[in-house]
Amino acid sequence: MRFMTAFSAALLMAPVLASPANAVEYERVDTAKSSIKFVPTLMGSKTEGRFSKFMAQVRFDPEKPANASAKAEVDIRSFDIGYDEATAEALGKNWFDVQQYPTADFSVSKVKPLGKDHFELTGNLTIRGKTKALTFPVTLTRESAQTARLDGTVVIKRLDFNLGQGAWSATGTVANDVTLIIRLTLNGK
Repeated sequence: MRFMTAFSAALLMAPVLASPANAVEYERVDTAKSSIKFVPTLMGSKTEGRFSKFMAQVRFDPEKPANASAKAEVDIRSFDIGYDEATAEALGKNWFDVQQYPTADFSVSKVKPLGKDHFELTGNLTIRGKTKALTFPVTLTRESAQTARLDGTVVIKRLDFNLGQGAWSATGTVANDVTLIIRLTLNGK
């Protein structure tokens, strides 16, 4: 009789046990704890910079990645590479042309699972009025019951987005490849 009672209890609990204990749908990005960095190669040396202002919206359940949605808008005026002269040049007409293109945007169209807490994001990146498809891997690190970190790295070609006009279009001084590094702190419902 005890076996039947235990068996019945197990059957009743099965739906609860089947749902992952860590199932959380993330709905907010804590931009104060998040970062968007970039690493260009300038005269043969890698240099790290960042965008300090951006907005991001996310709806992401790691157990249902097909239902995910995300978009980000980066304030290009917040570009900083650590050198005032280089930062001023990058914001001008030959590079980002912030007067005409003050933001860059990324919208996720697909999230593909690659294994436990590893995903591939596919979407469109728009910089300086040019839109290109972009796919890159990300890793989800669960930090608490309601908080996680999403980390990803991807290489883009700056010339695909018309970054570097005139003499700057040559890749000897500034390489064409630029590594983007995102770290987003996500909060659950």
